[in-house]
Amino acid sequence: MKSLKIKIKGFTMIELLIVIAVLGVLAVAVLSAINPIEQINRGRDTGSRSDAEQLLSAIDRYNASHNMWPWQDGPGDSAAVPFTPITETDPKGGTCSMLKNLGKDTEDTNCPGSDELKSSFIERIINPKTNALYIEYGGMPGDSVYVCFNPQSGSFTTEAAKRCEDTTNTLPAKACGECPVDSLGKGVNCSCLP
Repeated sequence: MKSLKIKIKGFTMIELLIVIAVLGVLAVAVLSAINPIEQINRGRDTGSRSDAEQLLSAIDRYNASHNMWPWQDGPGDSAAVPFTPITETDPKGGTCSMLKNLGKDTEDTNCPGSDELKSSFIERIINPKTNALYIEYGGMPGDSVYVCFNPQSGSFTTEAAKRCEDTTNTLPAKACGECPVDSLGKGVNCSCLP
C-alpha cells in the first residue's frame, strides 16, 4: 500500500500580515476621507439651523396673530432688539420673556404664552450644552429678524464667511467677524437666518 500524502495549502504568516497592513491603510484612507469629527459638527450645525428656522417661524406667526413681536410688552413698546443670546430672560428686560410669550406657561398668569413653541424645544435651545442662538432686529419696517448661531463645522463656517464677504448682505454687524465665542463654535462669523 502506498501512503498518501495530503498537502494542506493555506496562507503563510507573511501573506496574512500583508493583507492586514493593506486593510489598515484602506481603513485610514476611508476615515480621513469621511472625517467623522466634521460629520458630527455638520450634524450639530444642521440641528442649530433647524432650531433657528423653527424659532423664526414661531416669531413670525406670533407677530402675524398679535400684531407685535414676542419681546414687546405692548404694541407701543420699542421693537428693536440688539444682538442678544436667546435665554429665558427677555432680551430687552420686559415683563414677559420672548420664550414665555412663544411657549405655553401655565404657571405665570401674567404671561399666558401663545403655544407657538413646545416646552421641550425651549428647554433644548436654552440648554448650555447646545450651540447658543442669538437674535437681532433693527426695529424698522422692512427689517428682518435674524437668528444666528456660531458654526462648528468647516462647511458651515465657509458658508458664513462667504455670506459675510458679500457686500450686499444686511446681516447684523456682530455676525461678521465678532460671532460670540461663548457658544460652541469657532467665534469668527455667525451663520444667520434668514
